Amino acid sequence: MTDAAPPPIPGGAVAAVVALLDAERLLSLAVNRPDGWPQATTVGYVNEGLNLYIVIGRTSQKLANMKADPRVSVVVRSEARQGDAVGVSMAARATEITDAVLIERLDRSVRQRYPDMHVFGPGSDSVAVVHLRPEIISPVSVIAGRSHAQTFSLQPADETSLLPSSPRMIDLI
Repeated sequence: MTDAAPPPIPGGAVAAVVALLDAERLLSLAVNRPDGWPQATTVGYVNEGLNLYIVIGRTSQKLANMKADPRVSVVVRSEARQGDAVGVSMAARATEITDAVLIERLDRSVRQRYPDMHVFGPGSDSVAVVHLRPEIISPVSVIAGRSHAQTFSLQPADETSLLPSSPRMIDLI
């Protein structure tokens, strides 16, 4: 294993990862527990580009763990055709979102896409909206029946890949 940083993510890989994130609605989230053991759960998400947003219970072990150690791992996968991106693994930093304007924008997007679902970030103290900002991204594709992964970093020049497009997916937990 090497300590060298992965290369910056190219635009084509960003587009493939965003297309995958736009098409899916569930992710696996792993956080670090105080005892050192990982805690992994499946949660719904909404994305703006490579930025991911989740809603979790304010009194949950998951939120407490993220506040103690904001480093998380995220996995999203799909049943894609051969040659397409079929999954992505991300090392990300978790931060709670309290910006009412951003939360309302996420709510509007959810209501447009899923009119029968509840709002993303209700005006209640019982839930927290959390931003997952990726730092390392490993897209996976299937070529000739085999999985192929490449690992990339998000450098300062890649900041545009994190900019919001329109939020796409949600599944409340």
